[in-house]
Amino acid sequence: MNRRKKINDTLKAKAKKRNAKLHKNPKPKYISKADRVEVSTDEMSAQTTDCEK
Repeated sequence: MNRRKKINDTLKAKAKKRNAKLHKNPKPKYISKADRVEVSTDEMSAQTTDCEK
């Protein structure tokens, strides 16, 4: 019984992982607060250099 359960559990887990890879989540990737600030400062500096020209 234990051997069967173990085999079934591993097969179910593999199937679940394969299924998850097929159905990608449309949610955007998480960006930390520090990264967001860094990106916004880069954009601001790029905009100021474009305006000066």
